Amino acid sequence: MTTQPTAAVIGAGFGGLALACRLQQAGFATTLIEGRDKLGGRAYVYEMDGFTFDAGPTVVTDPSALEELFENAGKKLSDYVELIEVDPLYRLHWEDGYSFDYNKESDRLEEQIAAKNPKDVDGYRRFYKYSEAVFKEGYLKLGAVPFLNFWSMVQAAPQLASLQAFRSVYGRVADFIEDEQLRQAFSFHTLLVGGDPHKTSSIYALIHALERKWGVWFPRGGTGALVRGMGQLFEDMGGKVILGDPVQNISVAGERVRTVTTQSGIAQDFDAVASNADVVHTYEKLLGQTPRGQGMARSLKGKRFSNSLFVAYFGVKKQYPDIAHHSILFGPRYRELIAEIFKGPDLPDDFSLYLHRPTATDPALAPDGCDGFYVLSPVPNLDKAKIDWATKGPEYRDKIFDYLDQRYLPGLKENIVTHHHFTPADFKTELNAHAGSAFSLEPVLTQSAFFRLHNRDDRLGNLYFVGAGTHPGAGIPGVVGSAKATAGLMLEDFGLAAPAIAAE
Repeated sequence: MTTQPTAAVIGAGFGGLALACRLQQAGFATTLIEGRDKLGGRAYVYEMDGFTFDAGPTVVTDPSALEELFENAGKKLSDYVELIEVDPLYRLHWEDGYSFDYNKESDRLEEQIAAKNPKDVDGYRRFYKYSEAVFKEGYLKLGAVPFLNFWSMVQAAPQLASLQAFRSVYGRVADFIEDEQLRQAFSFHTLLVGGDPHKTSSIYALIHALERKWGVWFPRGGTGALVRGMGQLFEDMGGKVILGDPVQNISVAGERVRTVTTQSGIAQDFDAVASNADVVHTYEKLLGQTPRGQGMARSLKGKRFSNSLFVAYFGVKKQYPDIAHHSILFGPRYRELIAEIFKGPDLPDDFSLYLHRPTATDPALAPDGCDGFYVLSPVPNLDKAKIDWATKGPEYRDKIFDYLDQRYLPGLKENIVTHHHFTPADFKTELNAHAGSAFSLEPVLTQSAFFRLHNRDDRLGNLYFVGAGTHPGAGIPGVVGSAKATAGLMLEDFGLAAPAIAAE
């Protein structure tokens, strides 16, 4: 190719940022277009009254994928952002007073398992071996491989079948571990990527091995510091960033996408377009004037979308040193609560919560003597439960604050100095998320790999996807992996790299 190919990446979440960096480094003249006033997408940052709150993903579990991104550009991740290891990875609490430190080291894990149920130590060891096997097949081999045709899926099927990918995460954990609270401890992770552990493919049990291998990390300055570092890397390589100007339309000429038009009226032709925006929004709104856009939007709307989230951010004029960086607070119900979250039609009366205390690792995210938090409650998406969040939001926030005050953060309510909340309705309006879904398509087996939205559109040959809605799925490692898969396709299509490695 004699002239430098041009690419637009729409949406600057972690997936869009990672893809833009890969494309710019490989030879595309890349423009990254973000509708909001800051980079980050779901990884937005709120700054309020001296507190810094990361809006979205806060669990960094595969630093090697990020390091690779910077190394490809001849740089070091550590030159842009400092990652700090978090210990314990999570602290889990139940309402009967039992707590469990989810550690990286096997001896510390096994000590706690032995104290809870000695018979489960051997079962845990067998589960860990299983998790390692799934990790090798599902993440290391297939996580960054684009499944564009059924044959690629068939080639991977024997390995996936031998690992019982058709079973649920909870079901496989229960094969090895008999104590119910320990079963919950080793199956809750799918909720952090939008999946019901009783329905999500057991392939997602790989998360345990992934965390045991690399640990859980947090960037100094918050997740927003990692976003800024990736944005700086992109610009250091000559990439162009457009902020605060949402894409309004993608035009199609024949079997190719062509012109990207923004709200302010910028209209530019590109050789390739990759969307990190919501997949339904991309087809229904950005390509809504085209038969392909209309047809794909209808098709996608018929699929199962993940739950939504209610998130409250709050700063407190006291500190809670006994609260870990990442806490999982299990409510009185597990299976039944999760089923109601994914099915609706109402908002459950009880909840299980993820409590994030970043000041445990980086006190500079709050004023001296203060703590900053966010608390996240999985809730039904807008299609599953017709809730007026403008009214319900403040009530639900106060209910959660009451619960935390009574059980985990004594004196919370009288010490809150600032707060903000984000509802499923905000996911829809702020992030264009279909049905207010927090994680795009639900990660069930029939919506994974080849059965998920492909990294390249099947008809529009220069339209690509990156992020939670495409393969391999949600979570920082997932969307960074999707960027690697999508970049491989784009480089191959434009003659800038060797063909992508097919699934073995």
